[in-house]
Amino acid sequence: MPLLDLFVIASMPVLKVLLLTGLGSLLALDSVNVLGEDARKQINQVVFYVFNPALVGSNLANTITIESMGLLWFMPFNILVTFIVGSALGWMLIKITSPPKHLKGLILGCCAAGNMGNLPLIVIPAICKEKGSPFGSPDVCYTYGIAYASLSMAIGAVYLWSYVYNIIRICSSEINQEVADVDVKANGEAPKLVQENYYNSEELTYGLLLPDNTDSQTNIKTFSRTRIVWDKIKIWTRMISEKLNLKSLFAPSTSGAVVGFVIGVIPQIRTLFIGASAPLRVVEDSAFLVGNAAIPVTTLIVGGNLLKGLKGSGIRFTLIVGILAVRFVLLPLLGIVIVKSAVQFGLVHSDPLYQFILLLQFAVPPAMNIGTMTQLFGTGQNECSVIMLWSYALASVSLTFWSTIFLWMLS
Repeated sequence: MPLLDLFVIASMPVLKVLLLTGLGSLLALDSVNVLGEDARKQINQVVFYVFNPALVGSNLANTITIESMGLLWFMPFNILVTFIVGSALGWMLIKITSPPKHLKGLILGCCAAGNMGNLPLIVIPAICKEKGSPFGSPDVCYTYGIAYASLSMAIGAVYLWSYVYNIIRICSSEINQEVADVDVKANGEAPKLVQENYYNSEELTYGLLLPDNTDSQTNIKTFSRTRIVWDKIKIWTRMISEKLNLKSLFAPSTSGAVVGFVIGVIPQIRTLFIGASAPLRVVEDSAFLVGNAAIPVTTLIVGGNLLKGLKGSGIRFTLIVGILAVRFVLLPLLGIVIVKSAVQFGLVHSDPLYQFILLLQFAVPPAMNIGTMTQLFGTGQNECSVIMLWSYALASVSLTFWSTIFLWMLS
């Protein structure tokens, strides 16, 4: 297929994203105020808790089977590679540019985490519907494309909230701790002493109350050590649970993916929900209907959120250029090498649509949820808005270019 035709096919979904994003920005203007900040927060709650889980769950349930599970195992690994490689490039960018401490977590997060859900959910179906698409029948392409993109969204959410969330949290906590230390020194307050070894009193109590004989003392020491070890295990488990924010790992989209996998993989359950003669097919149809609202509504919200970046911030332009170079130049080039090598060694099956979404995962702009994390920890919100504005503004050119290259490679 001629390269110009591939460019037209690749540009159509990006133009749709631009139109919807522009409409969202227009509706969010103060003079219009249809999609103001409060409205965006409320609608985003509906998207997060209802639309996205319905979209992910219904599409995975309809397309994922036991047989297809063996063919899709590489996608979680591929997304993990994007996070690892992006983190390494982000670390190099930090070493080169020496940014302020409160921006290190934001830079690492923007380089590591891409928009694995919303953009593929828009780009893939739009390409499938274009005449001359290299992915075959539009209906089949759409069905499987949505399933691949839904799986990408679910896995990306797990990595995002387990990895990037904790990077930003750790960097933010270090800054907040430094501020607290400065306040303590300024106010002349002494830090509170913490008793680290609080088990000695219990051991002493056991030793005083029980008879003094060798066997008893041995049993006491054994019991005390066992109790100490068990209490430490419980403390460490609680600390790990709090630090990793396990609740965030099981976000609604992830829960929807789990439900979709269970329905799709277990034949007895699948026959109840999937198919023209399924007794509970109305449930799957309703979930599919609700899920279809996720794509346009999410894009409108993105457009409204990007207005914050127009206000500007004190972030250096070299940092923005560095992040854009990582996400739109270096990662796609490395992605081509990684995915093509996986295909060469037989790790990825020959479906061009599946290979396309693996390549696309290296070329998407930073995840929008990074802005939510910066707001949560109170560091780098303005800088994040500027980064997102530039990233999504230039994504129109970058996504069109790389989508054209990927289609040319796979056609």
